[in-house]
Amino acid sequence: MHPIVRSHVAAVMPVRNVSRRRFMQGAGGLVLGFTLGPAAVRSAAGPAAAADHSAAFAPNAFVRIGSDGTVTVLSKHLEMGQGAYTGLATLVAEELDADWSRVRVEGAPANTELYKNLAFGLQGTGGSTAISNSFEQMRRAGATARAMLVAAAAQRWQVSPAEITVSEGVVRHAATQRQATFGELADAAARQPVPESVQLKTPADFKLIGQEAPRRVDAHAKTNGAAVFTQDIKLPGMLVAMAAHPPRFGGKVAGFDASKALAVPGVRHVVQFAGTGHNFEGVAVLADNTWAARTGRDALQVQWDDSRAYRQGSEDIRAQFRAALDRPGAVAGSHGDAEAALAKAAHVIEAEYEFPYLAHAAMEPMNCLVHLSDDRCDIWNGEQFQTVDQGVVAKVLGLPAEKVFITQLYAGGSFGRRACAHADYIAEAAHIAKSAREQGVDAPIKLVWTREDDMRGGYYRPLNIHRARIGLDAQGELVAWHVRLAGQSIFRGSPLEAAMQNGIDPSSVEGQADLRYAVPNLLVESYTPDDVGVPVLWYRSVGHTHTAFSAESLMDEASGAAGKDPVAYRLALLDQHPRHRRVLELAAEKAGWSQPLAAGGQGERRGRGVALHESFSSIVAQVAEVTVKDDGSFKVDRIVCAVDCGLVINPDVVRAQMEGGIGFGLSTALYGALTLKDGQVEQSNFHDYPVLRINEMPAVEVHTVASQEKPTGVGEPGVPPVAPAVANALFAATGQRIRTLPFEQHTQRLARSA
Repeated sequence: MHPIVRSHVAAVMPVRNVSRRRFMQGAGGLVLGFTLGPAAVRSAAGPAAAADHSAAFAPNAFVRIGSDGTVTVLSKHLEMGQGAYTGLATLVAEELDADWSRVRVEGAPANTELYKNLAFGLQGTGGSTAISNSFEQMRRAGATARAMLVAAAAQRWQVSPAEITVSEGVVRHAATQRQATFGELADAAARQPVPESVQLKTPADFKLIGQEAPRRVDAHAKTNGAAVFTQDIKLPGMLVAMAAHPPRFGGKVAGFDASKALAVPGVRHVVQFAGTGHNFEGVAVLADNTWAARTGRDALQVQWDDSRAYRQGSEDIRAQFRAALDRPGAVAGSHGDAEAALAKAAHVIEAEYEFPYLAHAAMEPMNCLVHLSDDRCDIWNGEQFQTVDQGVVAKVLGLPAEKVFITQLYAGGSFGRRACAHADYIAEAAHIAKSAREQGVDAPIKLVWTREDDMRGGYYRPLNIHRARIGLDAQGELVAWHVRLAGQSIFRGSPLEAAMQNGIDPSSVEGQADLRYAVPNLLVESYTPDDVGVPVLWYRSVGHTHTAFSAESLMDEASGAAGKDPVAYRLALLDQHPRHRRVLELAAEKAGWSQPLAAGGQGERRGRGVALHESFSSIVAQVAEVTVKDDGSFKVDRIVCAVDCGLVINPDVVRAQMEGGIGFGLSTALYGALTLKDGQVEQSNFHDYPVLRINEMPAVEVHTVASQEKPTGVGEPGVPPVAPAVANALFAATGQRIRTLPFEQHTQRLARSA
């Protein structure tokens, strides 16, 4: 950790980083690194590492055991509320047989050398991969530490390691009634040779995995206020930066007058900073505190050059996309002959679906603390994309990547916003620090965005339009599926562009191009414009947020046209996917699908709808119940959710993520819409970009399918089925199909006709 922080922050920071050198000193305890093997280590660290025990474990330190018996797990994944720290710690503690009350988690430092040999090619958090990526890795780290503790005890007591047992942080030899805690053995264990291989537990032997007992490791700090987020850190001499951004994407600074800003008490400096790509350039006010910085920023008089700025509005973009859908697009998925099957179909359903831009609107707006010196840059931040951010900042500052040190803090939500390949707000903080330093300002600088800055700062879930035609035969069987999708690419123009094939962004078509239902003739086409200047980014469950809606709405329309039950109709198309069948059957059973839905009160209509979707290798089915009043207003009363996410590590975390995903998905389905007019974003805060309120949250039941499959993601898969399940329920109640989100614009259509 940077010296300026160590003396001022370490004492109150439960999530902290230390340097690799400090890790490997291991003062008073056992420090364990887990690698891909000696050959990989030698290749990464160079010839000298082969003879250096410490260096051999430097690439990936995951476990540290102190002389006080505390077990510290180093997480390469960000904790942003999703429970990653708890899941990763559970994996280590299970194989280590640790005392859960003595387990702590710290954010691992961003280090290109440390992570370049891992199977996960960069350090970051996304795609609901934290547990699936680390499942065996963290377990092996725990099992290796356990083996070394056992070896130390056997050597000390002169007994066979096979006679030793470990339980809740205590190593025992029953025959001689000797025992020692992890802390008492830590120094001796650190001197043991690292075993080449270790035996992992079988599921029958699990004591923590799959159990309700392990409480969240971050819960206590977050409830008593001890948890440290970026906004909590204050360094000596630190200045707070707030930036004036151009009102349109691509705008430039033509000039500015800083006199009124500098007259604000507490304002120290005003600096102009550069931008890159879609990232803003602008003018930043540096002040003693946030209020002074904001007041000074608002007093700035900036002239903007919009000559090359993006000037279109949402209606212009939608018109462009609709025109594009009149033509064939790039083929994203195909089998059979969809056009021929549609020509012969007894019944064809045509539908068009529209999805607006969405803002992530995480509770903690973007912020970042940077301290720049001559030969290094230190960053403190809730980091979702450490390796990417490290590289971007290094390029901005002209430093080697290994000279950019990132301390990983808690983040107050993200939903993908902090995983920007352009590292926009972090690059902005680096640009401001660089410009300030060029003007003689040598101080740590904390960039703070307001909610308005965040809402208008770009990087949204893309606007999308889907145009679909599906065909049924005379018996109501689904025989053809043709969907064209138009939307901006998240990959294009980013370091991930090489992953595009035939001009197709895989995140735009996921959930449609890989449709799981057995449709004999399928064609999915994609149009991805390159001339829309609105920055776009991953959003919680990415492309599945819109593809699930169109796919599951179409399935409901098909079952209705066939005169068949929506659940039974889906099941008949899932013979090749037994896991999907089990999830759908479980949701239907727990929701009482086979029983009539209870009637509403006077002036109320009730409906029930279902949706099934796979995302991030997890399968989720949801049944929604709604009550619609005569005026068209409605309430989602209940959602029953079934999930197959493989082996459940922590049932409480799975439930929480499904519940949170349902609330998040329902919020965007009801209200989410970010619009542009003449290139300017119209929304700015929760008054015009509303989110779900607690009284609007339905009763939620979550049921998991028992499985011994490798764990899959739970952070995002709860989101996609919500909107289509509710839309299908609204149809059941009113007979009205909703194909454009958000729902709030359809109240008049849902009202009972006179």
